[in-house]
Amino acid sequence: MSRGPPGFRRAPTGYFPGMTGLPDSTLTGLEIDEPGSAAAWGRRGFLILLLALVLTGLTGFLGVHESTVEKSGDGYLLRVRYAAVARAGLDVPWEVTVTKPGGFSGPIRLAVTGAYFDDFESQGFFPEPAGSTRDAHTLFLTFDPPPGDTFTLSYDAYVQPSSQRGGSAVIAVVGSDHHAVVSAHIDTTLLP
Repeated sequence: MSRGPPGFRRAPTGYFPGMTGLPDSTLTGLEIDEPGSAAAWGRRGFLILLLALVLTGLTGFLGVHESTVEKSGDGYLLRVRYAAVARAGLDVPWEVTVTKPGGFSGPIRLAVTGAYFDDFESQGFFPEPAGSTRDAHTLFLTFDPPPGDTFTLSYDAYVQPSSQRGGSAVIAVVGSDHHAVVSAHIDTTLLP
């Protein structure tokens, strides 16, 4: 029994002298119909999908994934490091390394599928080419030979915010006869 002033007796629950029919709780009559199982499963499915999307983002799966391809031929080793998967607005790697044991006897000539660069905003090539030209399909770049037997070209770029296509390219080392001595194929996929 609860405490109160002397002589106080607590009335039984739901009982008030002179009043009848009062509910035991102020929440009586406010019950909400239970939702159907389809609505409950719909909410669960949405939450699972949302959780999967958050976890995918946390793992970095939706970011830039780089790849490297290496080819050799006619005494040259060509290595291309590039973004295999990217998204609009992200910086991407693009680096070409040409190695020739014994060093280079003349200019280094590279040929790249020109349309590949249409998806990128660029700060330029490093080092800058000594010469460049482009026909309908190919960008030709000429570089002075470096000391030693390894030449590295970097392309500072990010994917344009409106780009959604992605693309592929062939990168080739071109000999003095204007024919490719070694070439590599790359593909870049852009995620939404």
